[in-house]
This record gives sequence, C-alpha cells and structure tokens, in this order.
Amino acid sequence: MSDDPIGAYRLNAGRIEETLAQLRLRIAARFPAASLGSVCAALVATARETAAAADALARPMWLLRGLALLVAAVWATGTVYLIGEVDWAALSQRADVTSLAQGLDSAVNLLLLAAAAIWFVLTLEERIKRRRTLERLHALRSFAHVIDMHQLTKDPTMILSGATVSSASPERRMSEFELARYLDFCAEMLALTAKLAALYAGASNDRAILQAATEVEDLASDLGRKIWQKIMILSQLDERRAAKT
Repeated sequence: MSDDPIGAYRLNAGRIEETLAQLRLRIAARFPAASLGSVCAALVATARETAAAADALARPMWLLRGLALLVAAVWATGTVYLIGEVDWAALSQRADVTSLAQGLDSAVNLLLLAAAAIWFVLTLEERIKRRRTLERLHALRSFAHVIDMHQLTKDPTMILSGATVSSASPERRMSEFELARYLDFCAEMLALTAKLAALYAGASNDRAILQAATEVEDLASDLGRKIWQKIMILSQLDERRAAKT
C-alpha cells in the first residue's frame, strides 16, 4: 500500500499533457483546417511549462533561504556585539534623560529598519514565486477566453433550423455531427485548462495563488457550461426533428 494514499490521487502533470497532446491529434484529424488545433498545440506547450513551473513552485529556493538566514545571523551577531560593547553603567551615570531617550530612539529606529530588511529578504522567495505563478495563471485565463471565442459563433439552432443567413453572418459549413464534436473539443480544452490551473493550487499554500487558480477554474467551468448547453440544444433539436419524421 502507498505511504501517501492522498498523493496517489493528486493531479499528474504528465497525464494532463498527454491528454492535451491526444486531444490535439483528435482535433487535427477531425478539423485539419481549423485554427482550434493551433490553440490546442499552444496549450500543449503551456502544459509542459506548467508541469515544470508547478514543480519549481513546490520546491524551496535554497539560495534565497540561505541568504535570509545569513542576513538574520549577521544582524543578530552585530546587535549582540554592539550591546556588549556599550558600558551601560557609565552611560547611565553621564547621560541625562534627554540624551538617553534620544539614543534609545535612534537605536530602536535602527532595529526596526534592520528587521524590515530581514523581513524583505525572508519573504523574497514567496513574492518571487507569487509573481511568476500569477503571470502564468493569467496566461491560462487568456487561453480560456481564446477557446471561448472559437465556439462563440457556433450556433446549433442556425444549423438545425435551416434559417437563411445574411451576408454578414459567420460562415457555417459544419454538419450536426461535426458541430457537436467541435463543441465537445472546446469543452475538453476548457476542462484541461482548469486542471492546469489546479496544478498551481496543489503546489502552493499562498492565498493569492489559490484565489487566482480558483478564478481560472471557475471561468473555465462557466464557459464550459455554456458550451454544454449548446450541445444539449443540438441534441434536443435533433430528437425533435427525428420525432416529426
């Protein structure tokens, strides 16, 4: 039995890439002239990059962590050294209250600045990872919108009703079966785009990354739901027409 039963059910980036590559072949075989295949090919490349990026997101950046520890150690050592070098007994006897307060105020300010610098270094890894991941999630969001644009003019009612079209109407040459397959391919691409976003969510506990990944998943789900409504309309209209014959 696996030592990590939960890990056995985590998303596998390699399988997602394989599924997208197979989907690209299916699109190319069914619609060789359609630009949807190019979009899927770009999504395959993005999946490959996502696998590497998600893996890097989960790994610690040891160089930055070592730098943070070094800065913290230098600050702590310097603070202890300076405190030890001060003759506090003589200082308290010679200095008046005003001078002592001013000195303490300056020391506190220096300590606060040093603490801010240490905090900046300590959180540098998190901020770098967040910025890179949010940029990649934004790219996935753009993919979802591009996929939606490819199915936007695919209206099942126009094909099944045989309505006349104007000179400004989009060109429609697909049969009912081809339209259903095209819409199904778009829905699959959207679902896999959401899975790529989920890879980032699974590799990080950063709240901003989790929220952005969830937004991409929700967007892909909403757009996919609209596509499935078209597929259902296509199926229902086809059944009604068959019932009349």
